[in-house]
Amino acid sequence: MDDVKLQLEVQNLYSDYVFCVDNTKFEKWRGFFTDDCVYRIVSRENFDAQNPMSTLKLEGQAMMIDRVHGMNDTIMHVPYYQRHIVSPPRIHRVENNMIHAEANYVVVRSRDDTFSEVFNTGRYLDVLVKAGETLKIKERVCVFDGDLVPNSIVYPL
Repeated sequence: MDDVKLQLEVQNLYSDYVFCVDNTKFEKWRGFFTDDCVYRIVSRENFDAQNPMSTLKLEGQAMMIDRVHGMNDTIMHVPYYQRHIVSPPRIHRVENNMIHAEANYVVVRSRDDTFSEVFNTGRYLDVLVKAGETLKIKERVCVFDGDLVPNSIVYPL
């Protein structure tokens, strides 16, 4: 596959992903992932120590469906908006039809009654695969920089 074409496909996947999440299209969010996906949010300290403890870990579409239901219907929280700023992705390698990519992210959270604040910063470590003509996320590990998360993480990073 042409390097430039692959870079654009990966960039478009990342752009479409954050557009979906920032606009609270959570039913569509899980469609970015394969059936056997892993979505994990973990602190840098735990990640670097290879500690399996995660702030959130979802395995497979059944858990994704449950999380979407929770975000939409059952998790009690003060509503907020979020906006992602994502660096251009870096493709580390392609092997066995899997693309290993990484990008930095900043998530800004806004509420109606307060100033916007930097909510979370970190990097995505992804394994992407081709599903027909589109790329899907097989594994996304969101490694956040700090050890603490304000309140809780309700929406996807």
